[in-house]
Amino acid sequence: MRYFFSTGEPSGERSAVLLATAIRGRDPQAAFEGIGASAMRESGFALWRDHTGWASMGPLAAIPRIPKLLLQMLLTAFHLTKSKPDLVILVDFGVFNVRLAKTLRERLHYDGAIMYLFPPGAWLDSERTARAVSRWTVPVTAFAHQERFYRDLGLPIRYFGHPLLSYYAPRAVGPLPPADRGHVALLPGSRDGELKRHVPILLQALEELRLRRPYLRATIGAADDGIRERIRRAIDRFGARDVAVEIGVRAALQDADAAWVASGTAVLETLLLGVPAVALYVVSPSVVWYGRRMQRRIFGGRFITLPNLIMNEELVPEYLQDDATPQRLARAMDQLLRDRQRFEERATALRSALGDEGAIEAIADFALSMARH
Repeated sequence: MRYFFSTGEPSGERSAVLLATAIRGRDPQAAFEGIGASAMRESGFALWRDHTGWASMGPLAAIPRIPKLLLQMLLTAFHLTKSKPDLVILVDFGVFNVRLAKTLRERLHYDGAIMYLFPPGAWLDSERTARAVSRWTVPVTAFAHQERFYRDLGLPIRYFGHPLLSYYAPRAVGPLPPADRGHVALLPGSRDGELKRHVPILLQALEELRLRRPYLRATIGAADDGIRERIRRAIDRFGARDVAVEIGVRAALQDADAAWVASGTAVLETLLLGVPAVALYVVSPSVVWYGRRMQRRIFGGRFITLPNLIMNEELVPEYLQDDATPQRLARAMDQLLRDRQRFEERATALRSALGDEGAIEAIADFALSMARH
């Protein structure tokens, strides 16, 4: 069987690699092609396009990318009608993948199987989006509340649980670090805007925390080699000492006591590994108004961080925009390194809220059945 995956950023790419690995376990001869980056290439995908630089922070930052994305979407649509894979799997990245699905179905009359993993609007509850996604694809959600929303509209959707559950097994809980030390991970994100705004704040927060904990160790997680070099240059400019840089969330968190994490899928990955986190997110002043308006519309103005949304409580402290100061981030981290009892109590409940531990295997079985039909 031949599979084509379309992803737009590292979090979606990780899910694509996990699903492809599970499919390959059932079908060793499976062939994988798609839109991705280094992780997909290293796992045996033939890359149709490299998505590096496609994702953006906010609508204004996305405007310059629109012509390029539209062109790549059209080229991809024509490529798929010609190559006819057994299954197309769209992963998140609705700004691109929804248009790709629409073009394939309505413009090119593509009749092949299309699965949508992580369909858009999980926290928007948009009837229009849900009906469109169901019309053009078979949506597979990672969240029980999105399944209920689709079902209430009479729309088909499949739910097996969150695919990251089986990949991120919680670590054994160790003792709290001594008051003058510890090991923290810094996960600033992978988009250009995230790196530009989060890396300086986190490096300053690290130095602020080292005033309290002089023997603190730190590791920064980078999405790929290019981002790792960019982070290393920032470390040199700031004169930060004893800061390691590793590729990937798991490597950065390997023996961390806690982590500062840019709000996104990485926060969920961090907690699934059993590592307490403090979340931050900062966007440019030009999109602050838009971001606050969307926060009120989507989240009721309360949370934006995924574990908090899932649990409807502040499992992870959030520091957004002007609140994300080095001093506040340092204080929050110091407190987390001193007392993580509440986190440990709620982390188990978070895993339960995400469904079955065998979700990725169930999704792989479903993908294989779609490809065969």
